[in-house]
This record gives sequence, structure tokens and C-alpha cells, in this order.
Amino acid sequence: MSSCVVILSGGLDSTTVLYWAKKHFDDVYAITFFYGQRHNIEVEMAKKIAENARVKEHKIFEIDLSKIGGSALTDESIDVPEAHSVEEIKDRGIPVTYVPFRNGIFISIAAAYAETKGCTDIAGGWNAVDYSGYPDCRPEFLKSMEETLNRGTKIGAEGGRWHIHAPLISLTKGEIIKLGLSLGADYSYSVSCYRGGEIPCGKCDSCVLRAKGWEEVGEEDHLIKRLKREGKI
Repeated sequence: MSSCVVILSGGLDSTTVLYWAKKHFDDVYAITFFYGQRHNIEVEMAKKIAENARVKEHKIFEIDLSKIGGSALTDESIDVPEAHSVEEIKDRGIPVTYVPFRNGIFISIAAAYAETKGCTDIAGGWNAVDYSGYPDCRPEFLKSMEETLNRGTKIGAEGGRWHIHAPLISLTKGEIIKLGLSLGADYSYSVSCYRGGEIPCGKCDSCVLRAKGWEEVGEEDHLIKRLKREGKI
């Protein structure tokens, strides 16, 4: 039977990938990182997303990257920037919300977890179209990590081949949402706001990109629908 480990943040992109993996693999494992992030509500949401998707196992892994800092997502003294458009976001280059080598760390731990399951497939919601400011979300980085796993693991040494899947890498945010909807994804509990609230601030980079995506699709965000239904907004 085929199996895959999905790095599930609790956001919109990784939720899409979770449902993508369920279509392409027999067994799906999910791993969520509690890394000292400002928006740690995503961890609780990831639990609900994984439960609703009925994954084989969901692991919460704690690693405190706030001890390193250097990012608005892990250091409360650094303000989360606001944005008025996607173009403004792209013009900034690498933003202050970049967490040093986060995806390299996450992929390494996910691979260690996967190896204990005899699994050589890892998937995540990396994307380089709407916003490619994070260097550890780019295709060349993911390819290099795949090669590292093939060279530095027992499975690789014994002839197995690792595969890092990035099915969203060339999709716009609207296309990502459309893909998820076609797979039956429920985004009601996916959260994207960098400021850490369940209710989107609507001003941070992540909120702006998410709103643009749903606008492209022409539907109301599942999260907004749920918040309205629960009387939170």
C-alpha cells in the first residue's frame, strides 16, 4: 500500500495538499509543528482538519523556533507587516515573516517520522506563484532536500527513493482553492492570519493572498461562513 506524510500547518494550502494526498495515496499521515509561532491557533485547527479528513495518524511535533527568533512569526517584538495588494507583497523581497530555514527543519523531521513508517513520500503546501518571497518554498530548494534525503537516510542508502511532492508549486491561490474544492476539501477550520486570531485581520500578507484567492473562485471563504454561523463575526 502507498503512503504519504503531509506537513499540515492548519492553513489553506496544506489543507488542500492533505486532500490531494488522500486521493493519491492509500494511507495518509499528517504532522503539524508547534514551533513557537505567533499564530499557534493553527495547531488546534490542524487537529480538526486532520480529524475531519480521517488521516491514519496525526502527530503534533513541538520545536521552539522562538529561541532562534529572527522572524515576525516567532518574535513578538517584530511587527507583522500590513499589505494593500499582492503586488505590494511581491515587491518586498524576502519578508520579515520568513522563519529561518523553517521548511528545511520541517522536512527533515517529517522525513524522520516517515522513515519510521516505511514511507518515502512527503507532501506540503509550498507555492511559488502568488508569492515566492520565501527561499525555502522554491522548486530548487525542494529538489535539493529530496536529494539530501536520498543520500542521508537508511531508506536511501538501501536503494529506496524519496519523493517530495509540491502539487501547489505552480498554482495561483485561486487555483489552489479550486483544486481543493474539487477534492472535497473543507476549509472551515483552516486559518491563515499571521496575527494569530481565528478571525482574519484582513491586512497581513497571508490574509490578503487568501482573500484574493477566494475572490478569484467567486465563492465565500468557508472560514468566514463558519465564523458567521457561530456568531463570531
